[in-house]
Amino acid sequence: MEAANLSPLLLSLRVACLATLIVFSAGILLARLLVRRTFPGKSVLESLFLLPLVLPPTVIGFGLLMLFGKNGVIGHWLLEWFGIQVVFSWWGAVIASVVVAFPLMYQSAAAAFATVEPKLEQVARTMGASEWRLFWTISFPLAWPGLLAGLVLSFARALGEFGATLMLAGNIPGRTDTVPLAIYSAVEAGRMEEATFWVVTIVALGFSSVMWLNWWSRRNMGRYRDEH
Repeated sequence: MEAANLSPLLLSLRVACLATLIVFSAGILLARLLVRRTFPGKSVLESLFLLPLVLPPTVIGFGLLMLFGKNGVIGHWLLEWFGIQVVFSWWGAVIASVVVAFPLMYQSAAAAFATVEPKLEQVARTMGASEWRLFWTISFPLAWPGLLAGLVLSFARALGEFGATLMLAGNIPGRTDTVPLAIYSAVEAGRMEEATFWVVTIVALGFSSVMWLNWWSRRNMGRYRDEH
């Protein structure tokens, strides 16, 4: 394929990287705040966080349209005050990817922080460490394997997002046609060679991400056993 035709891949990587950065930051922050706290409605809140895992992509896309459309609560405000239109833009693809990838990151982060020994954090507090320093010197390093797993899985999920993206961002060549949408368009038009190329590309990217994560996990587990 010509270099000019690689725009779906470049757009997919751009969307997935930005969505992963947002999801990674938000997932860590919320997991850190909630993992050891108990309050009324916590289970409801966490259920809302994980809801995109079980909802059909079309339902997610419909919900996002209601929020970010021209007449939506957020979309109307963005358009009126900032002149930003989310629908039929690559930002719509980013938002869709954030929503579907967030549950994976949150789950991984919550599980990772739950494994950190609370006594280590308490000792650091008694020695005068601030919460900021405690997080970066104790909690984050100890939780890093789980956080990295969430990061990789979120990236792979964002890279492969299709249904919600199609509804919110549309399928506009050169603007919103990520790799999954390029596959859909190619199959519809009977361009099977092109569809096959994109299928192989996205499978290779996803497989490589998961393969690297498995290799990294085994390597670090082996190092941990050697040290102990």
